[in-house]
Amino acid sequence: MTRIEKFIAAMPEGIDAFITTDEKTRLYLTKFPATDGTVFVTRRGGTLYADFRYIEAAEKQAVGVKVVMPSGRVSTEIKAIIVDENVKTVAFEQNKLTVADLDRLKSVYPEVTFVPIGNVITKLCEYKDDEELAAIRAAQDITDKAFAETVALITPEMTEIEVAAELEYRMKRLGATCPSFETIAVSGTNSSRPHGVPCGEKLQKGFLTMDFGCVYNGYCSDMTRTVCIGNPTDEMKDVYNTVLKAQLAGIAAAVAGVRCSFVDKTARDIIDNAGYRGTFGHSLGHGVGLYIHEEPRFSSAAPDDMILGVGHVVTVEPGIYLKGRFGVRIEDMIQVTKEGTVDITHSPKELIII
Repeated sequence: MTRIEKFIAAMPEGIDAFITTDEKTRLYLTKFPATDGTVFVTRRGGTLYADFRYIEAAEKQAVGVKVVMPSGRVSTEIKAIIVDENVKTVAFEQNKLTVADLDRLKSVYPEVTFVPIGNVITKLCEYKDDEELAAIRAAQDITDKAFAETVALITPEMTEIEVAAELEYRMKRLGATCPSFETIAVSGTNSSRPHGVPCGEKLQKGFLTMDFGCVYNGYCSDMTRTVCIGNPTDEMKDVYNTVLKAQLAGIAAAVAGVRCSFVDKTARDIIDNAGYRGTFGHSLGHGVGLYIHEEPRFSSAAPDDMILGVGHVVTVEPGIYLKGRFGVRIEDMIQVTKEGTVDITHSPKELIII
């Protein structure tokens, strides 16, 4: 079954068609990567409208859709389908369309009623198929290799920005399209900021936290490792080992059928009971795929019906952050399978001292 067929089967009753120009939704539905194009789906099938810049590639790569290069306006082509198939309602992604763009659609297609699609596509994207899993694994393999290469180069004379640049350069050199988010490389007292911004000053002694990932074939990776510049104190070792213990417990708890809030609690309780209550202020993890943040979420606020299932890829990333002093985060991506949970991040987790 193609993704278009899956989507049509999941379309709510009362919706005759769906329209999108969103880059990632277009990639998910058609498997064709491009920065421009329109997808129009009815109960009979889907059409990808691509202009001269993309038509040759689209004809070879797009899956499950009719590929058309309009001779005139895309709207003229879509209006013909609306008339031919008696389309009355057209759905759109309410979280990806601006009010201005929705108003434009209404003015271009006054003959139909536009309705929000809800979480239909989000739910489909949540559970990865084999092709998606292969892309995510490849992205993570690149990320692991970039980490190994970069760690071997780090010296106290480097700046945080230089460390971030090395990670990004090496991910691209290994085949990544781009970073999946702004690379974090924060050292010393800056490491107490979970999403600190790399600066141009030399690395401070103490912990250096690197949070980074890449995009490969449209899919993201995400990992965090914390190393130490110089020898750690006993307190720093205790913090690091507590975070690692919490992470391993979270990974062990993350099996198909469990509540996502339970996984968060499993790791959080270890940190709290070790005397660091209040220092782990973010959720334990999030889904990863076409987007760097997807459902499901390992969070204390996750609803009871948010259950981990086969096909989910989720991060497990506990941390301890002592304000103004230092912080530690360790993050892996896990894949949930019928046989159990697989850690698809392979970088070492013992504390590396530089």
